[in-house]
Amino acid sequence: MPTIALPPRCRRWRLFALVAACAAFAGPLAAQNVEMGPRHVALADAERDVVARSNDLRRAQGLPPTLPDAALSASARAFADYMARTDRYDHDADGREPAERARASGYQACRVSENIAYQFSSAGFGSAALARGFIEGWIDSPGHRRNLLDPAATDTGVAVARSARSGRYYAVQMFGRPETLSVRFALSNGSAATVHYAVDGQHHALTRGATRWHRHSLPPTVNLTLPGKATPLALRPADGAHYRIGAAGQALHMIGNGARPAVPRRSRNPGVHGVAADR
Repeated sequence: MPTIALPPRCRRWRLFALVAACAAFAGPLAAQNVEMGPRHVALADAERDVVARSNDLRRAQGLPPTLPDAALSASARAFADYMARTDRYDHDADGREPAERARASGYQACRVSENIAYQFSSAGFGSAALARGFIEGWIDSPGHRRNLLDPAATDTGVAVARSARSGRYYAVQMFGRPETLSVRFALSNGSAATVHYAVDGQHHALTRGATRWHRHSLPPTVNLTLPGKATPLALRPADGAHYRIGAAGQALHMIGNGARPAVPRRSRNPGVHGVAADR
């Protein structure tokens, strides 16, 4: 009977976006090690089937499909081959995190996530059964399911590799959103008071004279309270938007033109703060 295993520390979900990461954990599944049967799997067919099944799930939930990306596919291939060669198994089995591997393969991301699993059966697998087992295992794990149904994901890369030593089939599916699709916006405080605001529920304080840039995968919801006002303003910034609180603190002005801002990721100006608050 085939067995499927998700990461040993957890059925783990990680989103790597700039300097932010979050993880959801659940218990591991066990696997067995006995001699493989003679049945051979067409790995390329299994990989295509994983992409097709994951996109079928997305369409069923009203989400657009992800498109195969060469850089993400190269990253997934290198990591699947590494796990198959060493039988070391975890998201950081090679000493790097998914976002680092994606970047090393040339994928410039504002968001990266990764699902991994392995399967083993002494009877062997057909390509379709192997792909189905990976997808069904991920669907049953809340964190992996979140990655499959991430609305921000636009790209994917899949690789499946077999260990000659243990007979395990290792799968890696990466999801990404390129940096070019990120949303960057800024708030500048021209008033004498500290201004408080929240970006997708994350609270910030902007001191007098300060400017703060934010970068998100998708357009965020911003709730900003002007000095002396009880009711916050609700904003939905487009990429390149730049808002300035006036000197009297009673008005909010749009000073950006909606074009992507030409600002450094880490400014040397102490009044400018780079914030990676990706959601």
